Amino acid sequence: MSKEGKVKLYLFLLIIYSIIIRIILASIVELSNDEVNYWLYAVYPDLSHFDHPPMVGYLINIFTLNLSFQSEFFIRLPSIIIGTLNTVLIFYIVRKLKNDIAGFYAAVLYNSSLYCFVIAGIFIMPDTPLLLFWLLAIIFSINSFNNGEISTPSKRNILIVGVFIGFAMLSKYTGLFLWIGIILYIIIYDKKWLKIKETYISLILTLIVFSPVIIWNLKNDFISFTFQSGRVGILQSGLKPEYILTEILGEFFYNNPIIFILSILSLIYFFKSKELKKDKNIILILLTSLPIILTFILFSLTKRTLPHWSAPGYTGLLILISIVTYEKIKFKEKNIYLPKSILSAFILCFVIVLLAAIQVKTGIIYKDEKHKDAINLGKDDVSLDLYGMSQLRDEFIKIAINDVKYKIMNPDYYIISFRWFPAANFDYYISRYIGKKTYAFGSIESIRNYYFINEKKGELPIASDCYFICSSRDYKHPSEIYKDYFSNISLPDTIKIYRNNENVMNYFVFRLRNLKKNLKSLY
Repeated sequence: MSKEGKVKLYLFLLIIYSIIIRIILASIVELSNDEVNYWLYAVYPDLSHFDHPPMVGYLINIFTLNLSFQSEFFIRLPSIIIGTLNTVLIFYIVRKLKNDIAGFYAAVLYNSSLYCFVIAGIFIMPDTPLLLFWLLAIIFSINSFNNGEISTPSKRNILIVGVFIGFAMLSKYTGLFLWIGIILYIIIYDKKWLKIKETYISLILTLIVFSPVIIWNLKNDFISFTFQSGRVGILQSGLKPEYILTEILGEFFYNNPIIFILSILSLIYFFKSKELKKDKNIILILLTSLPIILTFILFSLTKRTLPHWSAPGYTGLLILISIVTYEKIKFKEKNIYLPKSILSAFILCFVIVLLAAIQVKTGIIYKDEKHKDAINLGKDDVSLDLYGMSQLRDEFIKIAINDVKYKIMNPDYYIISFRWFPAANFDYYISRYIGKKTYAFGSIESIRNYYFINEKKGELPIASDCYFICSSRDYKHPSEIYKDYFSNISLPDTIKIYRNNENVMNYFVFRLRNLKKNLKSLY
């Protein structure tokens, strides 16, 4: 078999492996807090939403056939397919820049990144479509600037770049960093593009594609932009060294510790290499990668950031690692093998994913020994974010049926919460099964998109009875918020969640009877 044939075979086997692992995990693990929130984007489609642009909701609608199939697998199906496609795209990019072997390195590294493989490749997140359009924008950017001449095809390519960046921004606002990198490249290395009208038309195309988000924000006092800018403002508080440490450690883990180290080593190699520093394609990729990483490190000096915000930049660094690794390793062309560094990253990712799945399903690796009291049980076990909702649903339905039977609660009851993520979980795992409505009432920052969802569901009628459900991992007594709004708030029933025959978390079901006044005043 030829070298090219072997590479294609290995790439095919890698893709089959990644599809199988993704399908298994997407099917057996419950949705995360974020995922049920994005499912609501599909249930209540709009031009945009409180905390993110709308693309992830559109994808869920498409792949569930307009919510005809709503299991965890079908909601995550876009990630499985796009994650597979992205493996091919990054292979294509590096093959174009170097050769098939380096391209295969990139494909393996993509499936070794916890961010690429899990967060954007199994979970359904805004990062899922963001990475797809990010890689497509890079491909057409390379095609635009590759030959150093401005031809008709290169002009056409730069227009396509504008469209793909628009879709990237329609997925997540950080797609804007693609234009930042491209503009930096043009200013520093290819100023003649500043005189070409297609450059500016491409920017306009991005704005046109992104315009639904702008229109939605215009109608809603720029609430989404205000919320996101408030999360990353750098002038609102003093220096917080612990935040930047958390950001760096998060990047170290999210992108795979070995990949993180390889990224630093590859950047050092690049700056020392006279040949690589002449490669404008690599420079272009670095200019679309490093600004987003450095920006969020800067933000983390004063504000708490999340490591996956900067992770698209590391996707670009996977390309650099692949090329540098190929450059450094001297071997005969007929031999195709994975360097130890890349193979180690791949194995580490597999082991972490396997251990995480075992922990979620069994809890045998880590137990929260610190919180044993009923109202804090399991508070520090993050794996419980993906566990227990099906048990809660089954037990809650038993309680509600009994309450209605004995006229303890009105049959037309509602479920309410004080925060967006319990509410979204209750909407997905309970309300859609029993035909009831879930609302969230509290500050806008705490209920987020429910500020708009509540309106779409219709006003909660006066005199209504409501169930308030909270967990021992996020406990709050309803009287702290709703004591002036209901005639009576009962003592709670406790639903114990078991994992591996051990009580790992509790849910508390309060009965709130006879709503006296509109809860919107809590906004």
